[in-house]
Amino acid sequence: MAKKRQETPLFEKSLQELEALVEKMEQGDLSLEESLQHFERGVQLTRACQQALKEAEQKVETLLKKNGQEEIIPFDSEDT
Repeated sequence: MAKKRQETPLFEKSLQELEALVEKMEQGDLSLEESLQHFERGVQLTRACQQALKEAEQKVETLLKKNGQEEIIPFDSEDT
């Protein structure tokens, strides 16, 4: 159970850090070295977030299959 409680805050924290890095880089006040460090960290955070989202998607698919729902309906954010 403790793992589930940690996953969401880690995802949210990573996303917030990624947004802060992008904002700093967009300001254009960083040196080349600092920009490269921020970019590298941003890539790491992006990969971590993508992995977390992939795992969440797999969990949803598993839950739907357990409930007898064989068809996975893609989420379309424009419908909401």
